[in-house]
Amino acid sequence: MKRPAPELDPEANPASVARAIILRQLTNSPKSRHQLALKLAERHVPDDVAEAVLDRFEEVKLIDDAEFAQLWVRSRQQNRSLARGALKRELAEKGIAPHLAEEALSQVSDEDERESAESLVRRKLRGSMNLADREEREKYTRRWVAMLARKGYPPSSAFHTVAAVIDEFLARQSPQE
Repeated sequence: MKRPAPELDPEANPASVARAIILRQLTNSPKSRHQLALKLAERHVPDDVAEAVLDRFEEVKLIDDAEFAQLWVRSRQQNRSLARGALKRELAEKGIAPHLAEEALSQVSDEDERESAESLVRRKLRGSMNLADREEREKYTRRWVAMLARKGYPPSSAFHTVAAVIDEFLARQSPQE
């Protein structure tokens, strides 16, 4: 006969249930302590048991918020081209302590952020765009600045980046004298 999952078995030891939940969650992807605590609360694991099990997982380094933050920032900056502002917000949502978030964010330089923003805008450029036309240029500037803002780039740097990429694009389009 098949045994029920530990969290569905009313006779199960709460610590065993908590360990099973955490291990299952960590199998899928790295998680912060806060995320795991929320998952345990969602499954009605008593707070004192949850804290004890989470502490033990931290002791044996299966939960490490500093390492999680480093990995998260690296991954999201490279794969999603997010700026430090958006990354900081995401880390806060994941329950990462501010000092750990700042440490993780320090791996993203101003130069990395600028290159990432320029790359995002360049991907949107099309040869058929008439950016020499003022209305067309303003329309795309608004769109691309909004895109960069959604990815956490400050407005001033977003406007500067979009203007620089458009100027570069127009310089390549104009016939050489």
